[in-house]
Amino acid sequence: MQETPATSSAPGSRSQSLFNVTRQPSALLGASLGVQTSKTGPTPASAHLKAKVPNTRRMCRIISEDAEWTLAIVPLLTELCIQHIVKNFENNPILKQLLPEHQEKVLSLLPPDLPLSLTANLIADENYWQRCCTKRWPVCHLARYGGSWKRMFFERHLESQLKFFIPGTTDPNVILDLLPLCRDYVRRLQVDQLLPPVRLPAPPQGEEQSDSGSEAEGGESEKDHYQLEALVAGLKHLEELDLVYGIKDCGVNFQWNFFLFTYQDCHSLAATVKACHTLKIFKLTRSKVDDDKARILIRSLLDHPALEELDLSHNLIGDRGARAAAKLLSHSRLRVLNLANNQLRAPGAQSLAHALAHNTNLVSLNLRLNCIEDEGGQAIAHALETNKCLTTLHLGGNELSEPTATLLSQVLPINTTLISLNLSCNHIGVDGGKQLLEGMSDNKTILEFDLRLSDVSQESEYLIGQALHANREAARQRTLNPGHFMSPITNCPEKSVG
Repeated sequence: MQETPATSSAPGSRSQSLFNVTRQPSALLGASLGVQTSKTGPTPASAHLKAKVPNTRRMCRIISEDAEWTLAIVPLLTELCIQHIVKNFENNPILKQLLPEHQEKVLSLLPPDLPLSLTANLIADENYWQRCCTKRWPVCHLARYGGSWKRMFFERHLESQLKFFIPGTTDPNVILDLLPLCRDYVRRLQVDQLLPPVRLPAPPQGEEQSDSGSEAEGGESEKDHYQLEALVAGLKHLEELDLVYGIKDCGVNFQWNFFLFTYQDCHSLAATVKACHTLKIFKLTRSKVDDDKARILIRSLLDHPALEELDLSHNLIGDRGARAAAKLLSHSRLRVLNLANNQLRAPGAQSLAHALAHNTNLVSLNLRLNCIEDEGGQAIAHALETNKCLTTLHLGGNELSEPTATLLSQVLPINTTLISLNLSCNHIGVDGGKQLLEGMSDNKTILEFDLRLSDVSQESEYLIGQALHANREAARQRTLNPGHFMSPITNCPEKSVG
């Protein structure tokens, strides 16, 4: 008999069988389960089993809960910590303990509406306070606040609290609680509105009562405004105080007592400015300050150690108030005095002129929109003959005429300190303009001379303008080449050689 070779012993058949096993995973799975398979087709039992067994490729799928999740964008631990610090900063302010680069990251993510009690003395970063300012106010002039965003925020925030404070209604602690937070940053307060107390409607009058009473009836104490003494005393760096006792945009609810500066307000404010030894600029405008109240305020400013500028413009100050201001010039270091748009006449101007003749500090005097007339104008012109410090003088709108111009034309060649002179809106006239032109021909220091609406001829205005142009050019050359015009030893002009 011919012997049939076994398939298991042939090398080629072995490799073929292994190849078949690897290429047919379903057959191998069936063999492991004890199910016979055939080349002609699956048996009913094997077909039933194959339908129940899932595909092995599909069993390896990973279904993620987040379709965008990927291992490549897992945040660093430091980022997670920073996010946690920012989220819980109000309850647990962690900042000083961090590294500088981490502090910067936290500050850039902090919201600008955190409580001031938390951020005022903790955060010094200017970028954070810039975001706080720009979110609250659309217009921010950083140069007016010394280049500090933090100073701008606290000054404007405190000003807004004062503008809308209603005496007798608003809790005073709303403002006083800000003192520990802003005392190191506030240097100027500009409050253009101070509200009076809210007046309750009067009870209905009986038949026996007269109906002739006016709206202004009632004690002045019912109209007193917020008293600034406690607030200003806590601001240890305050240098400028600018106030207006009145209401903006009162609309149809207008009443005259909305603009009343009471005696209690005056005495309280006088004590406030007297106690503030750091105050350099004091402005009280558009507040109906009369002679008596001006004298109370000025009396408190005598011998003030730091005051340099006083602005009482747009009030009701007359000659008695001007005499008090003249006394102040002799008992202070005042450099700027503004009494524009008041009720000064010749006697008040003469008092100021007498003090000006001997003063060595004042550099700017503004008396525009008064009525000092030629008698007062001539007195001031005489004072300029001996005064050696005043550089700016504004006498516009004072009913001046040719006699004042005549005397000024004699003073202009003598005075060597005056730089700016304003005689606009007066009645100088053609002859007065010619005399001023004659005086300007020998003057080398005045750089600004305003003669608009003063009835001066166009020729005089033109020639005076040419003299001013020559003075400005000479001043520019002195600035560019100071050694050429001034001797470094004697501090006197050098003589030209050759």
